[in-house]
Amino acid sequence: MLRPIETAARERQSLDGVWRFAADYSAAGHAERWWSAELPGTVDMPVPASYNDLLPDERLRDHVGLVWYQTHARPPRSWEGRRIVLRFDGAAHDATVWVGDTIAARHTGGFLPFEVDVTDLLACGERNRITVALSNELSFSSMPPGRSHRTPAGTVSQALTADYFNYTGLHRHVWLYATPADHIEDVAVRTRLDGSTGLIDYDVTISGSAEVSVRLRDAQGGHVSSAVGAASTLEVPEAHLWEPGAGYLYRLEVEYGQDIYEVPVGIRTIEVDGRRFLINGKPFTFKGVGRHEDSPIRGRGHDDALMVHDFALLDWLGANSLRTTHYPYPEEALDYADRHGVVVIDETAAGMVNLAMDFGPRTGPPPETFGPEGFGAEARDACVRAARELIERDRNHPSVVMWCLSNEPDSAADGAREFLAPIVAEARALDPTRPVCFTNVFLAPPERDRITDLFDMVCLNRYQGWYVNGGDLASAELELRAELDRWAERYDKPILITECGADSLAGLHETAPTMWTEEYQSAVIAMVARVAEQHDAVAGQHVWSFADFLTRQEVIRPGGNLKGLFTRDRKPKAAAFDLRRRWIES
Repeated sequence: MLRPIETAARERQSLDGVWRFAADYSAAGHAERWWSAELPGTVDMPVPASYNDLLPDERLRDHVGLVWYQTHARPPRSWEGRRIVLRFDGAAHDATVWVGDTIAARHTGGFLPFEVDVTDLLACGERNRITVALSNELSFSSMPPGRSHRTPAGTVSQALTADYFNYTGLHRHVWLYATPADHIEDVAVRTRLDGSTGLIDYDVTISGSAEVSVRLRDAQGGHVSSAVGAASTLEVPEAHLWEPGAGYLYRLEVEYGQDIYEVPVGIRTIEVDGRRFLINGKPFTFKGVGRHEDSPIRGRGHDDALMVHDFALLDWLGANSLRTTHYPYPEEALDYADRHGVVVIDETAAGMVNLAMDFGPRTGPPPETFGPEGFGAEARDACVRAARELIERDRNHPSVVMWCLSNEPDSAADGAREFLAPIVAEARALDPTRPVCFTNVFLAPPERDRITDLFDMVCLNRYQGWYVNGGDLASAELELRAELDRWAERYDKPILITECGADSLAGLHETAPTMWTEEYQSAVIAMVARVAEQHDAVAGQHVWSFADFLTRQEVIRPGGNLKGLFTRDRKPKAAAFDLRRRWIES
């Protein structure tokens, strides 16, 4: 699936803006056919955005169930005779789309795009009604997984197995775009090196049988190479490589009949060699963060201004990498990373397949994670599908150096290997050029973990000094060093600290670092950095997290998860300045 861009052969029309919106509290929308006329009882709702925090309405904020969006689109008459596509870059989490009175599409999954050919459903030059019914109800076979329960007051409440707020809405851009009837369906690019010569393997999928031609241009637009055929290899003598911190991009122009498409290409290689992570044959040390798409008012809604600001703050920190915790980012963020040489670990939404860490209410012991009351074949298939859709969307981005296939699964449980192995196999089959990883939770140390041998790196989420040995940094450091030694003894693989940190209340200070102060947060991060830098198997450190973010209401979450280096409105804490000194000076 190619994202909509404008070329000499393609046009697009943004449907972003203020849509009409109605919450379906009584679940009457389908019975009353709300798609067949103007939505009843509507309010204004911006797209893209989460709806939860936009109105001062507690009932809407915590609503579990359906909401409805509606707008009108007028494709130009010049599009008559062309193929017209309606595309949603992200609709959380389960969407049904009508064009007029006709169901056009159904899609499950809030963080990856879907689209539908609406050529026969739209009238060019006319006003066309588009309606979306959107549900945020989760299950163990949805990604992210979650569960619902009825409260004593009779309302429906829902919790993710992951630790972030279940923002809902049309979170990313909505487009109409037009292509020739015979069109380019997909372009896949892989890069290799033969000495100083770059090799670009390309594969073009088309809707017909006409001839495909490709041209490669450098960053200044100069011609570099060309070929004829839907699949071939381009040679680039003395290739200018894509490097961390220097995102050099070539441009691949694909032409098929009347259609033209363009793909930015960064020539680089990725390899895991023993305990080294190599980019272009050179050891790379990860210095970065995990980051949520989360901000006041807009929630998880994509915003270009916020995205650019966040990347600028990462650069200010001296960070060279990030992980898309805990779901795929919009492609605009990967485009930015491509251009600026930011290294990305790309993570699926199939995280926290783990009932030992279930954050929802329960009585008695937790059920088995992998079994009849937990995650079964349907959930596994959903995880495989999530990996496939992520890789098919993001495989052309040079900034993406590794696929993270799950965050903190129950890797010590019976059935973990049988559940995760097919997901790993799917990822490797789709993209043998990138390593794969998962992030290990502290409940599965090397003696209990059952799946790390399936992956290319040891990625550890470790909170010594906070959830473990809280307030006792000396003991925390000893335990972290000892555990890293045990992982290194068991696996000849790079170890990456993918999460570490501590909550801090912005503005809380003490001369002696104590828990919840900014000083203690700095001390925890510095302790982990010291241990990581002194261990020859450790390939870097990612701090949790970039900024404070909202979670469901809990007594341990005053206003959300406060492990951010920045507050939720992007004001730096002391740890940000300390980390900047460490990363910039090193």
